Amino acid sequence: MTVLVASTRAYANQVKQSGMLQIAGSFLLAGLIFAAMVALPDVVIPAMADAYLQVSVFVAATLAVFALIESRLKVGTDELLERHQAWHVPIAAALGALPGCGGAVMVVTQFVNGRLSFGALVSVLTATMGDAAFLLLAQAPLDGTLIFALGAIVGVVSGYTVDKIHGVDFLRPKRPQGASACLTARATGPGKTELLWIALLMPGLILGILLLLQIDTDLLFGSLQAYQPTETIGLIGAVLSILMWSFTARGAENKLMAGSATTRVVGTTNFVTVWVIVGFLIYEVGVHATGWDLAVIAQTWAPLVPLLAVLVGFLPGCGPQIVVTTLYLAGTVPLSAQLGNAISNDGDALFPALALAPKAAMVATLYSAIPAVLVAYSTFLLFE
Repeated sequence: MTVLVASTRAYANQVKQSGMLQIAGSFLLAGLIFAAMVALPDVVIPAMADAYLQVSVFVAATLAVFALIESRLKVGTDELLERHQAWHVPIAAALGALPGCGGAVMVVTQFVNGRLSFGALVSVLTATMGDAAFLLLAQAPLDGTLIFALGAIVGVVSGYTVDKIHGVDFLRPKRPQGASACLTARATGPGKTELLWIALLMPGLILGILLLLQIDTDLLFGSLQAYQPTETIGLIGAVLSILMWSFTARGAENKLMAGSATTRVVGTTNFVTVWVIVGFLIYEVGVHATGWDLAVIAQTWAPLVPLLAVLVGFLPGCGPQIVVTTLYLAGTVPLSAQLGNAISNDGDALFPALALAPKAAMVATLYSAIPAVLVAYSTFLLFE
């Protein structure tokens, strides 16, 4: 089972468990974005276009690369853990450090099946950054690599420390006989809407690269440049991503798991896109409505910002964490806040953990807050 399949399954299980609440929430969030677009078009439309052309297209490219790598490196988690029992904690940390939630979900499943220690659970939840990792890797690969490495190191230290204090059987569920955590997905081809999404992605990616090179892309369209074609393409891509994400919530557990790697790349990119847009709008609309510079406010309240980011990390799911990463990439919050959030957040892996081993999940989350606060404030005091 690939990491991307597992990540999609985690998201699908989340949708299935939350039922109508998830569907209502997705449409409500989409409705708020479109309402803001109508009310403040001069502010919101450029922000949405930027989110698509500066972020979404690169996240999609990054996801596609990982999907290709995973298809070549089909690693059986059961076999890996059975073969290297003495290395459960570092293996859990390494799987958690992988971008996305798939590696963390696999480790959570193995813990619930009684194959791993509580320290391994703490290790993976500490190391994982969830889908926000794809955003960070696409926009700031050096920062992303350093944060992933630091998260893995902190995860290993935390996991071994917890096992040393409590023992390897602390809160460990009884191992069921013959249980298997392996999941399979039946691959089907992309649908018509996904093909349209891909067709739009291609020129979007080219425009995104040219924008990074500080090229005025509107000039490439000749006489059409007066109609702001670059912004229009970005807006269409953003709107399509929002709509596809909204409607995917209905029956997503079947549609996503039955889909091909392309379907999963599209679904994950759309999810990240929506929350990046939310982050952009929090900043742009906040500045427009109040006249306040959020970066200056963050500097004014600098000692509290890392703690707030750690607390946001307690929220299940990847959406709020993507917002924090978006604000970090925009220069609104400092590295200490990003590190604290990256270590404290558990991504979508927290959903199956809460459902199947709630006490262990809550205790592990609280334990992950300790290194998150220590790393965040050490960075704040030493470097900021």
